[in-house]
Amino acid sequence: MSKFWRACLTSSVCCAAAALLSTAYAQNNFLDEGDTKGLPAASIHNLAPDTLTSWVPDRPTGDDFLPPVSGAGPIMSPKDRPYVPNGGGRQPTYRIADTSNPILKPWAKEQMDKANADVRAGKVPYITRERCWPAGVPGFTVYTRVQPIHFMHGKKEITIVNELNTQIRHIYLDVPHSKNPGHSWYGESVGHFEGDELVVDTIGLNDKTFVDNYRTPHTDQIHVVERWKLIEGGNTLQATVTVDDPGAFNMPWTGVQRWKKIARPLEEYLCEPSNDGYFSYDVVALPKADKGDF
Repeated sequence: MSKFWRACLTSSVCCAAAALLSTAYAQNNFLDEGDTKGLPAASIHNLAPDTLTSWVPDRPTGDDFLPPVSGAGPIMSPKDRPYVPNGGGRQPTYRIADTSNPILKPWAKEQMDKANADVRAGKVPYITRERCWPAGVPGFTVYTRVQPIHFMHGKKEITIVNELNTQIRHIYLDVPHSKNPGHSWYGESVGHFEGDELVVDTIGLNDKTFVDNYRTPHTDQIHVVERWKLIEGGNTLQATVTVDDPGAFNMPWTGVQRWKKIARPLEEYLCEPSNDGYFSYDVVALPKADKGDF
């Protein structure tokens, strides 16, 4: 029995995680202790070396992308209206997007300018995580600035769990993309190791998500490549994310995300529907099923 499952048996907060992942464990052959045959030995455990290793953004504004060293970068705040998160010692602000960024197609800029005007007028903007909607890709990497992400390495896939609202991604290893992957919330992600980097290629996304927390739209033509690696002696995890969507952007652009390593087991954190009124301004309704699962 692996350390993960022994830890879950002795921790009440992990019971839900065990139930959630037991089916995936059986179907996708998650690694037991010492089972590394056929996988790169130097890479297999470096994102999850033990059952407590998890990763949280390394800065107060960790739900924003960092700009690349050079080239086209992500949407950021304008200099006259910087984003200030809760807990920063200053009055928090809702995000205003700098739509002068040349990556934006005219229709995307127009849509974002309208959202900016609403925020400047005092309205509450739509934020994916606050309305319980899926993050999509690459929004998954900037979904939260507090709750950690967890990695579970397998022979056939790597599963990444963003603890906030239990957002789950499946990275299928060393296989090509499907001929017709369709379009879904998280698309189809395939990955492989290049030295010490996990390279993840995602297609087949729908157009219902945003690429960031500035409400930057995309189309279902979006293609995302992430390069995950450890830096700074293994204490920092970095993802370099390149986005190409000719329907929404004038050029491919790159954003960077970084997390610091902490020791914390996976905890259940489901989205609460209690904020349905949301300050009397219901920007987007919470997702609701037409009928129960059972």
